[in-house]
Amino acid sequence: MAEPFLSVDRLQTHFPIRRGVLRRTVGAVQAVDGVSFAVERGETLGLVGESGCGKTTVGRSLLRLVEPTGGEVTLGGVDVRRVSGGKLRALRRRMQVVFQDPYGSLNPRMTVRGILEEGLIVHRMGSASERVERMQRALERTGMPADALRRYPHEFSGGQRQRIAIARALVLEPEFLVLDEPVSALDVSIQAQVVNLLVDLRRDLGLTFLFISHDLSVVEYLSDRVAVMYLGRFVETASAAKLYREPLHPYTQALFSAVPSVDPERRRNRIILPGDVPSPSKPPSGCRFHPRCPLAESVCRTVDPPEVAIDGHRVHCHVAARELEQAGGDVAAASRQIAGMIAAQTSSARAVPSASV
Repeated sequence: MAEPFLSVDRLQTHFPIRRGVLRRTVGAVQAVDGVSFAVERGETLGLVGESGCGKTTVGRSLLRLVEPTGGEVTLGGVDVRRVSGGKLRALRRRMQVVFQDPYGSLNPRMTVRGILEEGLIVHRMGSASERVERMQRALERTGMPADALRRYPHEFSGGQRQRIAIARALVLEPEFLVLDEPVSALDVSIQAQVVNLLVDLRRDLGLTFLFISHDLSVVEYLSDRVAVMYLGRFVETASAAKLYREPLHPYTQALFSAVPSVDPERRRNRIILPGDVPSPSKPPSGCRFHPRCPLAESVCRTVDPPEVAIDGHRVHCHVAARELEQAGGDVAAASRQIAGMIAAQTSSARAVPSASV
């Protein structure tokens, strides 16, 4: 069996907490803690979760914009964590990033030509005339006019700036793109244009995407598979169609219940989770979701849930594992059962006993 294009095994990225005059390390923020996944060439993996769960850190760790503290990352057969110097620079050509803020990610003092040409010069790609051709081709692919090269970022709208940011990534002809909230700062109508542009680019250029977003509807539209992250770890991964239709983990059920839908069959009762997300510097023992989970049991508080995989649907949850076993591996039946259990639990929690007279 062929190796996946991107393979991530037990990725960890911890940020030290230092205090005192001597700046001693007294702890660590476990932004990413033991994440494993694989992405096939030409595939889009969507990554969703609450703010602060570690999504952006995963993307930056893959590119070594922040240095991981553990685990293995392999891209196209190259060990990303072990290369350095010229080999790392060559690898960076193959993997690029599009950041969330099109206003902050472009240098306002540089023309579009300077912004796009900078990477070509660093990687010594082509002569001056060849670089101009590459830049014009990248702008054309993203729907921007060639005369944009002479202008500055402040002369463009937000959607146009994001197209320039995408062109900056494309000009190096990468194979893998990390898209970190690429449409969240844009108007809804512009979002649709940029998302459709990304779909066309993936098809025409054979690109592989890690698509990070809070917009669950956009993730469903763009992604082949979706991973749900909570407090530094993946809790559930499946194909987009299956995950949105048959979520198993209680956190996934709560997350998707917030998605509005015009389809009566896809509407879910809103699940309001109690409390706040625990601190990643002191994550709970056992299942990290158990302090907020409406179905938490005693085992959830002490034992880290194992991964259960059925037909590419992977979930880390004691309750889901039991319900899958009782349903004979029927994911749809287990999903309905878990949804019913959550509804019963949350409705009983909201019930207010009548006052005695």
